[in-house]
Amino acid sequence: MRHNIAGYRLGRSKAARIALRRNLIKQFFTHERIRTTRAKAAAIRGEAERLITIARNSIDGTDAEKVHAQRKVASRLGDNKINQRLFDEIAPRFVDRPGGYTRVLKLGIRSGDSAEMVLLELVEE
Repeated sequence: MRHNIAGYRLGRSKAARIALRRNLIKQFFTHERIRTTRAKAAAIRGEAERLITIARNSIDGTDAEKVHAQRKVASRLGDNKINQRLFDEIAPRFVDRPGGYTRVLKLGIRSGDSAEMVLLELVEE
């Protein structure tokens, strides 16, 4: 039984799962859309939205709050270029939006292993 176990295991060890999620989120923020399996998209969607919310809420904060938010996001992403892109380009677009920054579009089934493929993208207003 999976009592008190949160998240998707994705058939990987803990370290591989963390690396996969980090790489998928980095690619998502770099390209603003990624084509992946439904399970992987579901695994990163919530975390990506939380990071956007942290960046969005820090826009009106003090300098100390901005630095704290940037360090918090950097601890999850580990990349300063993506961190700056998130805070400078992506987050200001969603200032008036209360949530729901991503969209999942079904693309069909992959022919090799019949995995359900989706397109995860940022919502444009």
